[in-house]
Amino acid sequence: MSASNEILTSRAVHRVEARNIKAFLVLAKPEITLMVMISAGVASLLASGSFRFVVLANSVLGTGLLAAGVAALNQYLECDVDSRMRRTARRPLPAGVLTPREALVFGVAVSVSGMLYLFLLLNALTALLGLLTLISYLFVYTPLKTRTRLCTFLGAFPGAAPVLMGWSATTNSLSLEAWALFAILFLWQFPHFYAIGWLYREDYARAGMLMLPSRDENDERTTFRLILIFTQLLIVASLSWTLIAHTGWLYSVSAIILGIGFYYFAHQAYSSRSKRATKRLLHASVIYLPLLYLFMILDRIIL
Repeated sequence: MSASNEILTSRAVHRVEARNIKAFLVLAKPEITLMVMISAGVASLLASGSFRFVVLANSVLGTGLLAAGVAALNQYLECDVDSRMRRTARRPLPAGVLTPREALVFGVAVSVSGMLYLFLLLNALTALLGLLTLISYLFVYTPLKTRTRLCTFLGAFPGAAPVLMGWSATTNSLSLEAWALFAILFLWQFPHFYAIGWLYREDYARAGMLMLPSRDENDERTTFRLILIFTQLLIVASLSWTLIAHTGWLYSVSAIILGIGFYYFAHQAYSSRSKRATKRLLHASVIYLPLLYLFMILDRIIL
């Protein structure tokens, strides 16, 4: 009987450990962290005159560590809010899989590790950008979600910081090209996050989060008009990269085609204001940015 009990206890311990590991991974928001790492990696590649694997790997890993830590701390700060929203109620903290203390320790440890990684293996400028990103995301954007409808605008600044970090990781400076990349990522966030905000507007309203630009949650015109405007600005910013970075025909043609395609989905959402069209816009935004990055790199390789 004792041997059987030991086996059962061992299996139970392994299940708990596996559940905790999965919970910590969820806490790090792997999908968002991956996009952050891709953005930093693309900027690092574009900033480098030649392929420098060590610098690229360090910029991606260091930025990824910081992003994972910030994501965990964000969930620690928003535990109560997450518990009131259907789409976030199953996250590790509101679901009770992890304690707030565990999330706090994990978030602080990973964030500090990321900043030290950037400082020791890259340079002080990249570490400083990481610190500013952490501060602005956690102590400006996060608390303002329930206080002002400008939160999405303010949150877009730390949201676009990964490209600056990737660029500075390689050059230890920020050129006009770095800021052009920043503008692209900054503007991309508005059609992306306004689409999310509108699709889950009832959930956000229940939690008291002011993610949409209008005071009236049912004012669809304002939200979709801004989606259209920011999509247009994004297309302009993506084409300005052609002049600033002196790209070839491959990127120029690709940026035009991708821009027309993205605008089509934005206009469809603006015209119909339906869930179906808005979901298609959201999916298009997730496809648009990686493809734009890809053609930036391919164009640079060809040149």
